Amino acid sequence: MALTNNDIFKKLRVAHKLRDDDIIGIFKLVDFKVTKSEIGAIFRKEGHPKYQECGDQFLRNFLNGLVIHLRGPMPPKQKD
Repeated sequence: MALTNNDIFKKLRVAHKLRDDDIIGIFKLVDFKVTKSEIGAIFRKEGHPKYQECGDQFLRNFLNGLVIHLRGPMPPKQKD
């Protein structure tokens, strides 16, 4: 069975011990607006009426923000 984007997002949340406010902050690092209700819908069980699939763009923005959150912003490139 292949992992869905929702499964990957859930595993990252647990592995990094992230709360909803932390996730919203991570999305802000890449200028992607998200609400607590959107996050809650993604973490619901698949059969739940308010369940929402985690799209590729949503997960990609989270991963980009997570990199900045963990490593810090990239330093400016120096010209030779």
